[in-house]
Parts: sequence; C-alpha cells; structure tokens
Amino acid sequence: MSLSTNHETLLALQNVTIDLGKRTFGPFTLSVQAGERIAVLGPSGAGKSTLLKLLARELIPASGQATFCQRHLKEWLLADLSHRRAILPQSHEVAFGLPVELVIGLGRVARAYDPDIRNIVRQAAQLASAGHLLERRFDTLSGGEKARVQMARVFAQLWDVEKGLLLVDEPLAALDPGLQFSLMDAIYTFAAQRGHAILAILHDINQALQGFERLIFIKDGSMTGDYRSQQMTIPLLETLYDVSLISAVSESGEVIVAPSKSQKHISK
Repeated sequence: MSLSTNHETLLALQNVTIDLGKRTFGPFTLSVQAGERIAVLGPSGAGKSTLLKLLARELIPASGQATFCQRHLKEWLLADLSHRRAILPQSHEVAFGLPVELVIGLGRVARAYDPDIRNIVRQAAQLASAGHLLERRFDTLSGGEKARVQMARVFAQLWDVEKGLLLVDEPLAALDPGLQFSLMDAIYTFAAQRGHAILAILHDINQALQGFERLIFIKDGSMTGDYRSQQMTIPLLETLYDVSLISAVSESGEVIVAPSKSQKHISK
C-alpha cells in the first residue's frame, strides 16, 4: 500500500537547547512531516547524535519546546512512544546470545496483547533479508547479519502502524556498499508503504544526496541549515565540513561528491 501523508507534523522542535556538562547544543528549530526522508549531516562531534538522543527522549531539553504528534515529548510514556517511534542505533550488539527471532520480537515488547507477533517477526525478517537467520543465535552472526536483524526489529516495531517516525543513527557505516544499498532500499520501501518519516544521522554525503529529500546541517553544536536536497551546492557542503570537494554526475544523473585530493581547508 502507499499512503497519502497530508503533511501531518509528527515532530516539532522550537528553539530547543540541550545542556551536556558545560556545553550547550542548539538552538534547534525544525519540524518533521509524515512520509519525509531527512538526513542530518555534519562533522564528527558537531552534535548530530546529541540531537538524535533528544528526539529519542534520551535527553531532556534545557529550554524550548519539543512535541511529538502535537503533544509535549516529555509527556509521552516510553511504552506509548515506542508504538509510534523506533530507533536503529549505531551499535548492533545485544547483551546476551539471544535467538534471532527473540531479538526481532523485542520490537514488539511494549504491546500487552500481540497475537500476530510470530507472523510479523517473520515478515519483518524477510523484508530485512534476514529470514534465513531466524534459527540462529544473535552472537553467532557477522556484523552485516546483525545489522539485518536489528533492522528487522525496527520493522517489527512499526509494522502495523501508520505515520510513525524512524530514527536512524549511522547503523550501516561499517558494511560493504552492496549491503548498504540493499538495507537502505528496504528502509525506504518499508517507510513509504506506511507513511513513516525517516530521520537519519549520516556521514556519507552521497547517500544523503541520493536517498533523502531534505538535509539538516549541524556544526559546532548548532543547526546551521535546512535545505531541500535539490538546493544543495558544493560550496554549502564545503563550508559544513571545512574541506574542498569535487563532484561528478553519473550516467543516471546522480551527483557524486568526494573530498578533493588537495584537501584544501575552507575558511569559516
């Protein structure tokens, strides 16, 4: 199925700041609409993961207002929030050598009554190309296999809801390019069929340009830009990362960006 999102606002931040020790991040002002695909870009240490932790409600705003589905984020019970929001983290590990089917089923743990869980787990595993791993134990899997299982867990969590929010924190960076493309395509398909929004922390500029319609820039702890992907220019990216970049256009019309060999520093 394909849903009409009707520009429904799922998440909104208004002048939100976050205090971590002696450092303040923000202010962040943005909104996320149902069905949107948004990539968050910026240099290491800029505050991307800090922003994601705020959106996941792992951190509390020091100031400003954060709402999810027109309700203050702090008012949501975590169990209720988990029915509408799922997180795909950087790390794929779990504490124990659990059966793969159980790891995927953890995405459904907040539901008191879940008669179709076994069927959902198996369908989610198939979509994440992890169906053949269901009889395995998680601690026997390779890094790529663990990534597929964790993605299946997220799919299971939001399988039977519409217009949810999927937060993705650079979970595919260590995987080979073929598997990255395969798993990202699975995420896009899953989200599009249900009207879910995707907000992803990315280091790969090309993945952001090719797969996401909107780009959020974060630098030195602050949000410095919010662009449609078609508005993106090389100078904007060079300023964000303080490097020189070169670009090329593929036969299919995709823009490919890479650091220049000279690695010339861009002045702020």
